[in-house]
Amino acid sequence: MTSVWRLGGIRGISAVAAGGALVTAFVVAVLPADAAVSGVVRVDQVGYLTGETKQAYLMASAKVSGARFTVTDQAGATVLSGSVGATSRGSWNTAYPAVYPISFGALTRPGTYRIRVSGAASAKSPRFKIMDPAGLYGKLVADGVTFFQTQRDGRRVIAGALGRRPAHLNDAKASVYQTPKFKTEDVIADSDLTKIGGQVDVEGGWYDAGDYLKFTHTTAYGAAVLFAAQRALGSAAPSTLDAEAHVGVDWLGKAWDESTKTLYLQVGIGSGNDAGTFTGDHDLWRLPQDDDSNTSAADRYAAAHRPVFQAAEPGTKISPNLAGRVSAAFALAAQVDAARDKANAAAEFRAATSVYAQAATADPPTPLVTALPNAFYPESTWHDDMEFGATEIALAAQKLGKDGSAYLAAAATFARGYLDGETGDTFNLYDTSALAHSDLIQALGSAGNPSGLAVTANSLVVDLKRQVRAGAARAASDIFHAGGDYTTFDADSHTFGLLATEALYRQASGDASFAGVATQQRNWLLGANAWGTSFMIGEGTTFPRCPQHQVSNLRASVTGGFPVLTGAVVNGPNNPSQFSGGLGSYQDGMVKCPPGGDPFSAFTGHGSRYVDDVRSWQTGEPAIDMTGSAIIGAALQQAAAKTGNGNGADYTLALSVPTVSVAPGASTSLAVTAATGFPGGPLVTLAVTGMPEGVIVALAPVVVLAGNSGKMTLSTLPTAAPGTYTLTVTATSLGLKTRTATLKFTIG
Repeated sequence: MTSVWRLGGIRGISAVAAGGALVTAFVVAVLPADAAVSGVVRVDQVGYLTGETKQAYLMASAKVSGARFTVTDQAGATVLSGSVGATSRGSWNTAYPAVYPISFGALTRPGTYRIRVSGAASAKSPRFKIMDPAGLYGKLVADGVTFFQTQRDGRRVIAGALGRRPAHLNDAKASVYQTPKFKTEDVIADSDLTKIGGQVDVEGGWYDAGDYLKFTHTTAYGAAVLFAAQRALGSAAPSTLDAEAHVGVDWLGKAWDESTKTLYLQVGIGSGNDAGTFTGDHDLWRLPQDDDSNTSAADRYAAAHRPVFQAAEPGTKISPNLAGRVSAAFALAAQVDAARDKANAAAEFRAATSVYAQAATADPPTPLVTALPNAFYPESTWHDDMEFGATEIALAAQKLGKDGSAYLAAAATFARGYLDGETGDTFNLYDTSALAHSDLIQALGSAGNPSGLAVTANSLVVDLKRQVRAGAARAASDIFHAGGDYTTFDADSHTFGLLATEALYRQASGDASFAGVATQQRNWLLGANAWGTSFMIGEGTTFPRCPQHQVSNLRASVTGGFPVLTGAVVNGPNNPSQFSGGLGSYQDGMVKCPPGGDPFSAFTGHGSRYVDDVRSWQTGEPAIDMTGSAIIGAALQQAAAKTGNGNGADYTLALSVPTVSVAPGASTSLAVTAATGFPGGPLVTLAVTGMPEGVIVALAPVVVLAGNSGKMTLSTLPTAAPGTYTLTVTATSLGLKTRTATLKFTIG
C-alpha cells in the first residue's frame, strides 16, 4: 500500500516566509488601445448586495490603457458601461503583470449579470447575481450546515447527495489508551498502544476533515459557532442549523464524563507506528461504513477498534484552552435551549460549569493540549478560550435566572490576560477572542456594567477594532484586497473570521467604517482572487471539484462523476514551499481527480499557490472548523445587514422622569435609557452638561449597551443656590447620531 501524507491538521505550522515569491523582474511595454490583450475578469461569483461597493478585477497579460467594460443581464442587454481603472493595482506574476480594478457600484437592480471587457483588453467574467443579504449570506449558512451533515459519524448520518451510511458504530464501546509517543510528525514510536480503560461511548459526532478522526478541540469550536450563528439569525436561521448544532454538543456530552471528571480528547490515530505493526486513519482510503467490518490485524486501530485518548488523567486539571471552549459550547447550547427546554438547558449549563471548573489556569500545560499529536492543531493561546467559556456561562446564567456574577468577573479577568499578553488574529479556530469580547460586552451591559472588573466594555471594543484594523491594513496593500495571509495555512478560515470580527465590532461599537473591508473579504473568498475560484464548494461557478475528502472522492466510483461536497470550505492558497515534494502518488483506492493537469498553475504568484487535486491536503482538504468560520461569518454579516449601521440602525435616549426637585444638601436619582429595537445594540456613552455650582452629577455606568439603562445621581451641596436649571444629557455612539434629552432640575 502506498501511503500519502494527508491530515485534517498540521495547519498551524508556519510555512516558509513569503519572501520566496515566484514573481521575477521583467520589463513590459504598454500596448496601444487598438491592440487588445488577453485577460481574465475576477468577480465574486456568488454575487453582491444591492447597495454595497462593487469591484471586480481585470488580470491582463500585459499593461493596457483605455480598456472599457459593459455589464450585461441574462438576456444579453447592456445595463451598465464604464472605463476599467487606469492604474494597475500591481503585478501578480510574469503571466499577469497588471491587475486593474473595475468598479460597478451603480448596478443595484437584483438579477444575474456578466462583465465584458473590450477595447485595449478582451475578457469576460463568470455570471454573478445582485441580491439581498438573506439570499446571499443565507445560502452560505445553509450550505455550510449541509457540509456538517455530511461529516456526521455514527447512527445519525444523513444520506444526502453523497449516499452516507451509518459508520463506526463500534465507537459506542471504545477502549481508552495511554497517550502514545511520537517519532516524527504523527508517526507513533511505540511498538503498540497501551490500553488503560474502557469501554466508553464516543459514537456519533462529526469527522474533523477529509479523514475520519474526531477531535474534542475542533468539535467544540464547530458546535459553538453553530449555536452562535443560530442565536444571531433568530427566526432567519435555516431549519437545519439547530439540529446540527445539537449533534456537536450531544457528542461533547459523551466526551465529557462529569462523574469521573474526564474529558476525552480524540477518537482514532492519524498514522500508524514506526515499526509498521499497525496502520492509522491516514494510511487507508476507504468509505467509513467499511471500518467496523475490517478484520485486518494491521488496521485494528485505524478502522474496527479505534482508540480513545484522554485530555488529562481522570479528576485532574484540563488544558485551559480545551476546558474554556468546551464549556462555551455547552453554555451556548443552554442559551439557545433556555426558552424552550429548561431541563435540557439546565443539564447543558451544569456540564458547562463542571468542565470549566477543571481548567488548569494556574499551571497550563506546555504545549497546550489540542490533539495527538499537538502538531495537528498547535494552539498557543488560552485566555481567549477561558474568557469565551466564562462569558457564555454568564450569559446562560442570566437567561436561566441564575447568579452569573462570579463568571462575569472571571471572564473580565481572562479578557485582561488576553489583552495584556496574548493578542492574536481575527476570529478563527486558534483565537476565539472576538466572539468572547462581543458577548462579554453584552453580558456586562445586561448586568448593569458593574464597576471594578478587570476590563470595561470600551477596552473590549478597542481590541475588536485592533483586530479588524489589522485585517483592513493587509487588505489595503493587497492587489485583490485580501485581509488574510494566503502564504500560509488557513487563509480561508482566517478570512471568513475577518467577516465575523467586523460584524462583531460593528455590533459592539456602531462603527460601520470597516463594512467595505468585510465585503472585500467575501469577494476574495468567492472568486475575486487571482485564481478565479470560490473556496467554498458549491458556491459560484468555479469551486473545488477535487477536495481531499474520502467520501466525496470514492462516491465518484459509484456514480461515475464527482459529487459536489456542498458547503465545504477548503484550506485555500498556501506557500509554494509546502509543495516542495510534489503532490505525491495516489493512495490505493483513490479516484484520480482532476483527470487532466493543474488548471490553476498559471496563477501562482505572490508567494502563494492553489491546487485543486485530491492529493493536495495543503490547499484542498476541507474541515469543520474552516466551514464553521464561514457559517458564523456569513450569519453575523446577514444579521448586521438586516439591521443596518451599528446592528440596530439607531437608538433613542430617554429619562425616566422629565423633572426632579431636591433640597440643598440632598440627592436624587433617575434612570437614563438608551433604547434600541435590536438586542445587543451599539455601545452608547453618556454625558451631562449644564450643572450649576454646588451640584454633582454621577453616571453609573458612563457607557451602556443600547437596550439598557444607566443611573444618574444628582447631589447638591448645602451652599447650592435655589432655582430651576436645565441639564442636558448627551448620548454618543460611533457611527451613529448624537442624541440628547433635557432635565428640569429644581433646587429648593
